[in-house]
Amino acid sequence: MPRHYKNAVMKELSDQLVRYAPKDKKLAQMDRAEELFRDIRDNVGYSYKYVCLRITDFQSEIFEEMMMDAADVRCDLLLLIQDLSVSVDLTVESVSGKVWTIDEICHRFHVTAKTVSRWRQYALCGRLFLIDGKRRVGFFDSSVEWFTHNRQKLIERSSRFHLLTETEKQRFIKQGRELAVQGLTPTQVACRLAVNSGRSAETIRYLLKTFDINNADIALFPQRHEPLHEEEKWRIFRSFRNGEKVSTLAGRCRRTVGSVYRIIDQMRAVLLRQLPITFIDSPQFDMIRSGNEEERVCGPMPTSLASDDDAKTKPRLPEGLPAYMTQLYDRPLLTPEQEFHLFRKMNYLKYKAVVLRDSLHPNRPCPDTMQQIEQLYNDAVETKNEIVSANLRLVVSIAKKHVGPLTNLFELISDGNLTLIRAVDKFDFTRGNRFSTYGSWAIMRNFARTLPDEKRYREHFLLTDSDIFEQDRDNRAVVSFEEKVQREREEQVDNFLRELDVREQHVIINRFGLGNRESAQTLSQVGDEIGVTRERVRQIETRALAKLRQAAKDARLEIPGLS
Repeated sequence: MPRHYKNAVMKELSDQLVRYAPKDKKLAQMDRAEELFRDIRDNVGYSYKYVCLRITDFQSEIFEEMMMDAADVRCDLLLLIQDLSVSVDLTVESVSGKVWTIDEICHRFHVTAKTVSRWRQYALCGRLFLIDGKRRVGFFDSSVEWFTHNRQKLIERSSRFHLLTETEKQRFIKQGRELAVQGLTPTQVACRLAVNSGRSAETIRYLLKTFDINNADIALFPQRHEPLHEEEKWRIFRSFRNGEKVSTLAGRCRRTVGSVYRIIDQMRAVLLRQLPITFIDSPQFDMIRSGNEEERVCGPMPTSLASDDDAKTKPRLPEGLPAYMTQLYDRPLLTPEQEFHLFRKMNYLKYKAVVLRDSLHPNRPCPDTMQQIEQLYNDAVETKNEIVSANLRLVVSIAKKHVGPLTNLFELISDGNLTLIRAVDKFDFTRGNRFSTYGSWAIMRNFARTLPDEKRYREHFLLTDSDIFEQDRDNRAVVSFEEKVQREREEQVDNFLRELDVREQHVIINRFGLGNRESAQTLSQVGDEIGVTRERVRQIETRALAKLRQAAKDARLEIPGLS
């Protein structure tokens, strides 16, 4: 039986009849509603005014223009008849004629009780009778006869489906196990077996589910009810990224293929949330995203308006520049329009990626949305590389002006390139200035800060030739031994870090300034990068240090900071 009224006005009508109509009226209204139920034709609309008139013999003046679908009217009539029969405490003895029970219907048509329940939803009209103090479903003889004559094809089709024999059950279980090993989900297995056997997919699915419940040790689709730890989820994700099949992972973890895919999506979403996506916001971005300007903003860079003669003229190369660096000058400089387009495109792509990332559900992230975020991020990186490549000659020209007796041109260029990359992310294109102005200021400011420190460092350790020779002769063995010990210690630390998961490694490396980190970060800084609170970072750090202490203890090695 349907559980809810399809139309609110029919629910209101039922409530009024149940509450106010006398018993004899309710009995008559049930008969009239069943009569109307038999007259309903598919693909025909029925007005509420007509339905109310047929049931109550009263012409309603409200909702006169309201039309209802035939299927919805049929569903609501079944519920109305049921509610009315409950309200009058209908008994078998109070009605004339035969009342059929569900068991009698099953025996007459050679079907199961489940099939009769399906018939009641749209074809066989029944009422609730009070039998031995309990409400039981019964069918008037007139309803059964009408159903027999008007639903002959449905009866024939349903009667062909008899109960599964024990041989059929064993065959379905054996075939289901073979398909489950291939990585198919329970629904996929049931559908495939249904197509090959002519049986209902729901029947087969129910059989396999019942078998798994009663035989947990040899279940076709074993379920592990305890939740997976974060380490296990990351292990599954890394194995998938390394090319291992999902079906293999599902078998090893005793999980379904669908649950493994959900774990992979969750870990993928965690990595996306850790992406350092920073951008310069603009009020135009909301309008671009909601309007039709996105295709133009994210399209190719506009062509240069320079003349052909200007395009053919090669720029003058700086003196003393190595041959392999002359290719930097083969690329023409960006025009103001091209530069504005690239910066707007890069920041808009990042803005859109952040908006989509914020919309991700933490437990069930959408794979299509994550794919779109990754594509936007990659496009933004490509756009950024275009900007950097077009401005590399700016670094060379500034670095040549800062070359001195204690500085190296290529070291300055390398340092300036890093500054240029950071400047591209921080440049506010909305102010209308050229990037060369901001980039030059950023590079020269970096040189002004780092070169004096480097000069003092070099002068402090600058020795004469004889001192160097003497120091090399006396301390060469000591320096070599110290370097060897340091390398071994770094290898041991790397081995210990492999005992941690990805998030724990990230926290430890950033908190203690390991690897290529210039300096240690605070709890708040690390939390902002990975998208968690300061207290959560502290908890992850405590757990990771405990693992490292145990690893160092097992290796009988003492590491400063872990004791």
